[in-house]
This record gives sequence, structure tokens and C-alpha cells, in this order.
Amino acid sequence: MPTVTRLHPQCTDRTFDELADVLQSCVHDGASVGFFAPLGHEHAIQYWQEAVREAVHGKRWIWVAHSGGRIVGSVQLAISERANGRHRAEVQKLLVHLAFRRQGVASALLKALEAEALASGRELLVLDTRTGDRAESLYRRLGYCEAGLIPGYTKTPVGEPRSTSIYYKQLASQTGHSSQSQR
Repeated sequence: MPTVTRLHPQCTDRTFDELADVLQSCVHDGASVGFFAPLGHEHAIQYWQEAVREAVHGKRWIWVAHSGGRIVGSVQLAISERANGRHRAEVQKLLVHLAFRRQGVASALLKALEAEALASGRELLVLDTRTGDRAESLYRRLGYCEAGLIPGYTKTPVGEPRSTSIYYKQLASQTGHSSQSQR
């Protein structure tokens, strides 16, 4: 099992290189995470530098999974700053290096994220993923409920529109109850 920790905002060059490697692996495998392949290493590092800047300012929390002495996955939580939204957050960029898939990395990352989100008063998580992607079965298995889909939300590198599915999960509340889909 990987070790999952919150990313320390004082990242080294090695940390940025490893994060960039994970992002590039996912993008080159076809992940719909806001980038098209080929994704250059410098562009990937620039993305991570911006994400870490947002983490320093409390707008984003980032977790990383380590295995074999290196970063093999990550996930982010975008924090709602609105007064009426401090109970919710958006799960973003669940990434696992292609060489470390199907080893429990994604589940471990999400479980760490959920535990810390709940401990900080975030009771509702939302996320989106390209409809039909492998990640959908993971989200369902971990208790996320599909709220619907948005047609044509994302496009392929050749401009073909693709739907995005929206998921949510209501974490256990202070009383220890978990409320799931109201469908």
C-alpha cells in the first residue's frame, strides 16, 4: 500500500519533477484532466507550481501517494471560500501514474482526502469525470453518487465533444450518519 500525505507547500525540484511525471503519465494515457498529449515536462511543472501556490493560500489541498520512495499519485481538493459553501469542496485531478494503477493508490488517496475533509467540516464532496472513463467505477465503489451529466462539456484533441458526469458524496455527519443519494 502507498503512503499518503498532504503535500508540504515547500516543494523541492524533485517533488515538482515527480508530480510532473505523474501528470504526464496520466495525460499520455488519455486522461481528461485539462491537458492534451503530448504534455511537455516544463508545462506540467508550471501547472504544479500554480497548484502549490493555491495550496499556500488555502484555496487547494493536495495529497500525494508515495511508493518505492517516489510520488506515484495525487489528488486535490478545491476549497469553497463562500460563506454558504464552507461545508463542501470539489475533488479534482485524481492522478495515478500508469505503472502504479490497480494497486489501491487511487482509493488510498480518496480515503485520506475524505477523512481530512470531514475533519475540517467539509461534509459534501463533488467531482466531475469524463463519462465512460474507468474512474467512474472507482467513484461508485467508494460511495459517490451520480448526479447527472453535461453533454459536450469537454473535447478530445481533435475537437469531438464528450460528456462529463457529475458525482457527489455526502460524508458522515457529526452524528455519525452518512446520507447517500436521495434518488
